[in-house]
Amino acid sequence: MATNMKKKTERVAANKEKRPYAVAKYIRVSPYKVRTVLALIRGKSYKEAKAILDYSVNGSALAVKKVLMSAAANAEHNMGMDKNDLFVAECFADGGQSLKRMQPVSKGRGHAILKRTSHITVILDVKKLEGEV
Repeated sequence: MATNMKKKTERVAANKEKRPYAVAKYIRVSPYKVRTVLALIRGKSYKEAKAILDYSVNGSALAVKKVLMSAAANAEHNMGMDKNDLFVAECFADGGQSLKRMQPVSKGRGHAILKRTSHITVILDVKKLEGEV
């Protein structure tokens, strides 16, 4: 039993993400709406992505900006990276739990309303110079 646990912890440690990232869970915006904002910043540098989110009128831009800044702070504090060298390597929004509500309608019936939530993930990476391998 103990040997299996040790093997499992080694396997988890080997597969652990080595790039700086941040996750925001249960954000009260539909993942469909968040994905449009994430498409704007995917592949951009940290500064450029932050500027895009500052001037975006989409309601989910503020939540995405907070996750982006958190990922950059994690890179700077935990891994000793410089914010100016970072770019958005991956970003995605998964669906979270839905809040179930009812809308009363005629004849004593009710229609279901799903208030969707999102799990937003932003993964940063360091820009590779053209001479590096």
